[in-house]
Amino acid sequence: MARPTEHAKKQELARAAVDVLRREGIDLSMAALADALGIKRPTLLYHFPTKAHLVELALVDLLMEQAEHVIAKVDKHTHPLDRLYAHLRAVHGFHAGHEERVVFLTQAIAATAGARLPEILAAGAMVFEANRQDMVARLRQGIRDGIVAECNPEALFACVRALVDGLLVQRVMNKAPLKASHELVWEHWLKPLKLREAP
Repeated sequence: MARPTEHAKKQELARAAVDVLRREGIDLSMAALADALGIKRPTLLYHFPTKAHLVELALVDLLMEQAEHVIAKVDKHTHPLDRLYAHLRAVHGFHAGHEERVVFLTQAIAATAGARLPEILAAGAMVFEANRQDMVARLRQGIRDGIVAECNPEALFACVRALVDGLLVQRVMNKAPLKASHELVWEHWLKPLKLREAP
């Protein structure tokens, strides 16, 4: 069996460190964190000079896991609007099983990021950029093929992305169920743009 790569080891260390920080608190010192992980402090600092670096990798790791989940759900559909709707539901479905981790990483970013915030946000955005470009390109092609009504694909995707994020916040803040919101988006927003099924 192949040995894990250096990056895979670093990801594993970041996941374990985040679990410790969730349990012990974000203010835990790097020395105490290293002890809890069973490694030496210089080893931890070699991989993660600050907690912000650690949180950044843990966030990107979570977003990559989310991207794989979402792509698998979206790829079951061929029509661009069905794919967009599947994207909305799949992101929310993924987060339903990872809510504690998401909330903790969000809090950890706020507490540790400091000057690294732009890099952390850029790393998160990078994970989704290829997906955004693909969705927009498929919507444009759908308009050309006559299966999607005339619209602004960039704006449509941006609005759905805003709904993805906004509804997640609603659920975290007040445990709001999302099924009715999903149905409303489909029935009154996306379905009316669907002129016919994909060939």
